Amino acid sequence: MNAPMMNAPARNPGMDEDVFEQFAEQLTRYVRERLIPAEAQVIAEDRVPDDILNEMREMGLFGLTAPQEYGGAGLNITQYARIVNIMSYAAPAYRSIFSINVGMFASALKNGATEAQRAHWFPQLVEGKIACFGLTEPGSGSDSAGLQTTAVPDPDGNGWILNGTKRYITNAPHADVALIMARTSKEALPKNAHVSAFIVPMDTPGVSRGSPDKKMGQSGSHISDIMLDDVRVPGEALLGGETGKGFVFAMKSLDNGRISVGAAATGYARRALDSAIRYANERKAFGEPIANFQLIQQMLADSEIEIYAAEAMMRDLTARADAGENILVKAAAFKVFASEMCGRVVDRVVQVYGGAGYLAEYDAERFFRDARIYRIYEGTTQILQLQIAKHMLREWRDS
Repeated sequence: MNAPMMNAPARNPGMDEDVFEQFAEQLTRYVRERLIPAEAQVIAEDRVPDDILNEMREMGLFGLTAPQEYGGAGLNITQYARIVNIMSYAAPAYRSIFSINVGMFASALKNGATEAQRAHWFPQLVEGKIACFGLTEPGSGSDSAGLQTTAVPDPDGNGWILNGTKRYITNAPHADVALIMARTSKEALPKNAHVSAFIVPMDTPGVSRGSPDKKMGQSGSHISDIMLDDVRVPGEALLGGETGKGFVFAMKSLDNGRISVGAAATGYARRALDSAIRYANERKAFGEPIANFQLIQQMLADSEIEIYAAEAMMRDLTARADAGENILVKAAAFKVFASEMCGRVVDRVVQVYGGAGYLAEYDAERFFRDARIYRIYEGTTQILQLQIAKHMLREWRDS
């Protein structure tokens, strides 16, 4: 059992519950009445339309987790996960465009930024500036010891010079700011103290972006490389003003990222299942709806059972996080279960659709492709299984 963290921050009560429930209800209607009907346009143009982006900004979605004193909604983790889950009933691109803002970037600011950094960046997130998170590289993802991007002191001032390449960075093609992990020591140090975090505006000279990568699914959301070529940033760009803390900030932020992915996978699985239920009642074979066939019912029931389990995990995990517990293991467990569950659900949905499930004109094929990435980003299933087991074994040894 995870005990509460020592010196844990005061519990964030979040938005007033009545106000939050009203907002959640309004957002649910917006997803179904506005976002889902626009999915065909998102897919055709491979982008979220500007008018919808502006609507999302006006609704405050880009600053949901920013503290209220900086103009944000100040949602706690339970509320944040609920909003991600609601948004993820629609095409993944809608969540993707603001997810780094309200997840990993906001978490890093809360956990590790100086007061000056918070005062500067939180209001910009609230107004809708788009953030990205630069950890993965061509030769390293989960292996922080292999990270090659460097940050060395600028001999001409108190700043830093960054060089390196980041890969598969969500929102990089249109981001305004990046949180970049870089080596501030040539040697791999204990507890990854060789990694520091830097807040880098994307218009800084020397920063360039690769072309958006072509992907299996999730049309409208974009990833690309970020290249850093003698990028000079001031000393104030070092998150927290201290070297060697970047990996700690990144890992704490990834807990939030994994909650987001788990909540998204759970919401998208619900969308896929609802689609399968509708199709099974409309499609007839042998003179009756295929929903009457017991083996179809078994696939629907198995999917409902697994979605319910993921929803219960999400409620438990986020309540523990808001209570100040160390959720590293449970966040990893939720992300693994929810992403793998979503993969099983969308596979069943294709099967329920039968031959139509293999055709691009039906939603099932898109659900199948869109869901595949959930098992990979913010920690692959295999890496997270190793992480969970490592902590289990460490706790056993310590006890």
